[in-house]
Amino acid sequence: MLVKYLAPAVLAIGAASAQSATSTCTVSGGTTTVNSQADATGLANCKTVKGSVVVTKDVAGDFQISGPLIITGDLKIEDNSKINSIGSETLEQIGGEFKISKTTQLNSISMPKLTQVNKLTWQSIGNPAEMGITQLNKVDEVTISDTKLRSIDAINVTSISSMNLDNNQFITKYEPAIKEIKKELNIHANGLDMEVSFPNLIWALNVAVSDVSKISFPSLEIVNGSARFDDNKFDSFSFPNLTSTTNGDISFVGNENMQNLTFPKLTKIGGGLLIANNTALEEISDFPLLETVVGAIKLRGNFTEVKFPKLQSVRGAFDLASTNDVTESCKTLEKLAPSKQGGNGKIEGTFDCESNNEEANEDTSGKTGSGQGTKGGSGSDKDSDDKDSGAAGLSVNVGLFLAAAGVLAQLLL
Repeated sequence: MLVKYLAPAVLAIGAASAQSATSTCTVSGGTTTVNSQADATGLANCKTVKGSVVVTKDVAGDFQISGPLIITGDLKIEDNSKINSIGSETLEQIGGEFKISKTTQLNSISMPKLTQVNKLTWQSIGNPAEMGITQLNKVDEVTISDTKLRSIDAINVTSISSMNLDNNQFITKYEPAIKEIKKELNIHANGLDMEVSFPNLIWALNVAVSDVSKISFPSLEIVNGSARFDDNKFDSFSFPNLTSTTNGDISFVGNENMQNLTFPKLTKIGGGLLIANNTALEEISDFPLLETVVGAIKLRGNFTEVKFPKLQSVRGAFDLASTNDVTESCKTLEKLAPSKQGGNGKIEGTFDCESNNEEANEDTSGKTGSGQGTKGGSGSDKDSDDKDSGAAGLSVNVGLFLAAAGVLAQLLL
């Protein structure tokens, strides 16, 4: 049986070999359903398939869809446990989504001429040793999840809306040419000791990275949303050229090997700052130019020293607790506390600073303190009436803490 739902005019065009090189096959109903290799062969005379192509679970073995140069809609291969390989010697563009999902026996993807895809979604793919796509230079959204791909270097784009990589056990290194991320970058739970570098990235909206052993953003200047780095294995982190987050927060939670955290040019955080349960980090001293935090600051760890020498404005709370003695740091920071707590008011929410708290690393919930002033610093407990002031009293998870800080910031603008 030929390709299901092809319009009669398409078949007529396919039969006319003189016209085949320039044929446009319009799909009746918008979708061509392919149940076998024979069905796919029915598209051989179509230069452009105007619509989507769906390959069903009945297609088995080595599958080829050669002939078309362009599919204006989607190309989808889903829930197929029989297909071994997917290939096309001609396909150059997919105008919609290129989706491969739950193909447990798939071991090869070969489309050497494919250069443009609107959305690439590959999930639960068997064991492709290599991705036979060499120059995919235009993609808007990428999701690669739970695959056995060994490399995704062929995705060679400079601008992208979103990139999501998770649970790809054989991907251990990623160094793309991306300069701009318009929506989000999410990297989680990939290969053991994964190394990540974005040498050309200048601007990003949201960044979230977990489970990597090395990471580098040497050129990144602005994060317009949030930057979150939780549960990683790297021993140091630096944003050497980051100057600000426009509307979002910065978060480091549970990076147990991290000993150094450096932001030499950062002047403004558009949301909150959360640093918690990074047990090897003893000093927070490399924020030399940070002046403004539009949200709240929460710090939890084994600190012996905490310094923010240029800090001029914190619109939320400042909440610090350490398992070690940070008395001297508390005394210095207390000068920035609200006037009701004896400070100069540069911190608009409540100020809490506590030494020798054995449970400091266990508190990563986002709660910003009791509002009872300094503990373990200068020894003062001022204005217990402040318990409900500023951003104190937030009792939310890590994500909601920072989100709430951003909302507060907007209200105060």
